[in-house]
Amino acid sequence: MKTLALFDAKNYDIDSFEKLNNGRYKITYYDTKLTMDSVSLAKDKDAVCCFVNDNINKEVIDKLVEYGIGVLLLRCAGYNNVDIEYAKDKLKILRVPAYSPFAVAEHAFALLLTLERKIHKAYLRTREFNFELSGLTGHCLHNQTVGIIGTGKIGQCFAEICKGFGMKILAYDPFPNFDLGYEYVSLDRLISESKIISLHCPLTEGTYHIINKENIEKMQDRVVIINTSRGGLIDSKALLEGLENGKIRGAGLDVYEEESDLFFEDNSHRVDIDDNIRLLISLPNVVLTAHQGYLTYEALYNIAETTLGNLDAYLKGEELVNEVKA
Repeated sequence: MKTLALFDAKNYDIDSFEKLNNGRYKITYYDTKLTMDSVSLAKDKDAVCCFVNDNINKEVIDKLVEYGIGVLLLRCAGYNNVDIEYAKDKLKILRVPAYSPFAVAEHAFALLLTLERKIHKAYLRTREFNFELSGLTGHCLHNQTVGIIGTGKIGQCFAEICKGFGMKILAYDPFPNFDLGYEYVSLDRLISESKIISLHCPLTEGTYHIINKENIEKMQDRVVIINTSRGGLIDSKALLEGLENGKIRGAGLDVYEEESDLFFEDNSHRVDIDDNIRLLISLPNVVLTAHQGYLTYEALYNIAETTLGNLDAYLKGEELVNEVKA
């Protein structure tokens, strides 16, 4: 029986993989992330599976190759944490390109609704039997202009939800799909004309800190920013400054650029949390969740199914439709 080392495994990952594995593979689950410090756990395994915050650098790739492992399974869509160029001709990289675009898009809109209708504040008040409405006045989304950066599957799902609320859509994508019927505009125009900006693009050299101090200055006053993609898309210091000076009315974040040592773990006992995220969480106009946009039963099922299917295809020598190539 072929063996699989699955890193950064949580109970919900184990449940979904065990239900779908049906004894196909001997899976060993590790709660630690895959890094140079933990890669030795993959020794004597036939395949390795990792997640979004594992660090697959040159050294880790060399070790996997040394152990005779030929395939790395990403149970996620993004692959910015993998040195794809270095892995070329050394390791097959297979991902899950579309586990549930609806899950992430719905979470992004939930963050937007929470901010615009102050649901988070109302929830805390009513738990203490405070039913006063002062300070809870919100904004209607109907007729608001939303700028969507990235019109892949998740961006498209988010756009459809926005349409249902009667919102005007501006879109930016370096590879526009005009068949979608969106009004594609330049990034500068989207930034300057949108009252709400939602990020649905991958993290690349070109998109790193796409929301930065310069672009924030171009935005309308009291803009709302939503990010459920990758934390590195936003310069967190610039975001914090914009929130504090009132340029940005609110931010709904499911990701954070320094999340790798924080998210998916209980850090309530730690005192060495970086100041940026401490300040962001403390602001009343910020709603931050810990990369849970994908976390639905449907998405977990699709992730496990596609990941195991990717391994099946690799071991059988079939076409690798989900391969990531440099």
